[in-house]
Amino acid sequence: MAAPVLLSHPSSLRHDTGAHPERGERLVAVEREIEARGGLGWERRESPAATVEQLEGVHTAAHVERIRALCEAGGGAIDADTLVSRDSYEAALHAAGGAIAASELVLSGAAPCAFSAHRPPGHHAEAGRAMGFCLFNNVAVAARHALDALGAGRVLVLDWDVHHGNGTNDIFAATDEVLFVSIHESPLYPGTGSADDLGHGRGEGYTVNLPVPARSGDDVWLALVDRVVAPLIGCYEPGLVLVSAGYDAHAEDPLAGCLVTDAGFAGMAALVRAACEERGIPLAGVLEGGYAGSALARSVAETLAVWGAVPAPAPPPVASDALALRAQERLARGAWPALGHASA
Repeated sequence: MAAPVLLSHPSSLRHDTGAHPERGERLVAVEREIEARGGLGWERRESPAATVEQLEGVHTAAHVERIRALCEAGGGAIDADTLVSRDSYEAALHAAGGAIAASELVLSGAAPCAFSAHRPPGHHAEAGRAMGFCLFNNVAVAARHALDALGAGRVLVLDWDVHHGNGTNDIFAATDEVLFVSIHESPLYPGTGSADDLGHGRGEGYTVNLPVPARSGDDVWLALVDRVVAPLIGCYEPGLVLVSAGYDAHAEDPLAGCLVTDAGFAGMAALVRAACEERGIPLAGVLEGGYAGSALARSVAETLAVWGAVPAPAPPPVASDALALRAQERLARGAWPALGHASA
């Protein structure tokens, strides 16, 4: 049986942001943790660079050129949060390319699952704007490529980063080809992701935002995956599930106020894997945030351990949660009536 594939590239460490929360030490910590656990059974591969044409599947040509030109000129600040250096364009190409390669591997059956561990992250990047540490929207580029070139048909993107993935949300807001589901702390940067944001036009109902208050922990996050996300995977029947895997909802993370633990991330990974395997849906992950080095490293390793284990670990028992039940009921009254029949 083929091994799961972990994609990375040395350029990620050459994206120089200085003394910034999103810095190279994040990936160094992840690499050390995986090595300390004997590689967790994952095959390592270097990611290719995305092409300009692949980026322009979701980004404007002007945006791609602005990032290239700024990096070629030596870099600088795009906004108060988002910095680039001379090598950041190359790193961003490989970050998007890693997400694309992960999708290709699982859709072709060449790997049972795949994970793209790069920086910069991507889910805040809009079609024409870099923001929130993000240059290109890696998961959105991968989803669009899966639809246009790989025959995925439909893609479900689950974003469990603690910050709302506004870029992914808006890029796919008007299409039913992508079901975007986000669990995120609110209020928190970037201030988007209201439960009332359902998408629009043909995409109305295909944006599912699940905001949670600060101090929400494993019980809330696991219940939302169990009671809402897993049933949505069953209802939507996507050809591919991509996880925007941020780990800044961790209790140790300095940039947010949620209280998810290592075990909570392992539990969410197990629930998503079980929902996909039950229906034969390929699964891949794309690294987003996570700014407490040790917590990030442990949580990524827990995700890889769960997704790569043979046989699959049993999903954890999940207690009923009022927030998850309200979300389930709201969706059942709207675009997803089948959620009203989801099991407890």
